[in-house]
Amino acid sequence: MEFRAEVPQAELDELQRRLDAARWPDQLPDAGSSYGVELGRLRDVTEYWRTAYDWRRFEKRLNTYPQFVTEIDGQRVHYLQAGRGTPLLLLHGWPGAASDYLDVIDALAKDFTVVVPTMPGFGFSGVTTTSGWGVDRIARAWIALMEQLGFSRYGVHGYDWGARIGPALARIVPERVIGLHLDGYFVFPQGEELTEAEQQRLSGLDRWQNERSGYAAIQSTRPQTLAYSLLDSPIGQLAWNLEWYDDYGHREGAVSNDQILDTVTLTWLTRTAGSQARLYREAQSAWGAQVRYCPVRTGLAVFPNDSTVRRLVEREFDVVHYTEFDRGGHFAALEVPGLVVEDLRAFFAKL
Repeated sequence: MEFRAEVPQAELDELQRRLDAARWPDQLPDAGSSYGVELGRLRDVTEYWRTAYDWRRFEKRLNTYPQFVTEIDGQRVHYLQAGRGTPLLLLHGWPGAASDYLDVIDALAKDFTVVVPTMPGFGFSGVTTTSGWGVDRIARAWIALMEQLGFSRYGVHGYDWGARIGPALARIVPERVIGLHLDGYFVFPQGEELTEAEQQRLSGLDRWQNERSGYAAIQSTRPQTLAYSLLDSPIGQLAWNLEWYDDYGHREGAVSNDQILDTVTLTWLTRTAGSQARLYREAQSAWGAQVRYCPVRTGLAVFPNDSTVRRLVEREFDVVHYTEFDRGGHFAALEVPGLVVEDLRAFFAKL
């Protein structure tokens, strides 16, 4: 069924009212971002949201692409489809949606039939209504989606959760996947003797574990408790997402305020912050689990601060393409869309 984004004005008015009535906490002097999102940074982005951000601009841009909703395994699914050529499935992560890829669709649509679904529980796919929506179930939903669309062979790209769901899909139906392209993918070492460069690349995992994993721990254990605050306070939800977009204060501005607020506002308007958080509980078993080797030819794009070590990834995949970039980051399709397009084209050209 065709779909257009058309949010009632009353929803935007209610968001404005809540932003105008915000209550702010104190912050310790000189704390910066060491205790969490820095107060001044959050106030600045909130003021932009309150006085200058234009949801209708984003809505209009989204509606320039063919959008659809369907039902798979009892769950509503929203997706975009554009272009012609080899089918290419683009998979997003938390806290995003299909709109994460708006900056790459036009370029890719010249060579590919681009299919960009929004994960169950996120954005216009709406909240999940049953438990069990973890990595494998979402992977099977995307297999079913591509079957619905009549595609028997296709490429897959993913980042963040998409870089976990994509491999799960490839392991279930390897004969259907032309190639698997991932960014931000990592594999934990298992006693290998690592070079100094490999140790440096994996040092980000220690930093994540010791400093940055609190959000994941809460979402994977008590997502319902968290949901009450996220669903009731737009500024609370913004802070929860902004810390990740800002790389915990290390790369403020790497993703623009408009790009951040596009996703945050979409999540707010669709009331999906709680169901997004549930993914971490549903998918706990996907982290650190022993996996079988995937024979699908695989490409890796590695951006600054990624913890990707080719030699470790080759335990799990047939890596035929590996590119290290000197700019970009976790949200590569938002930060450096041209590099993502370039690497996807280079990888699939080999296949």
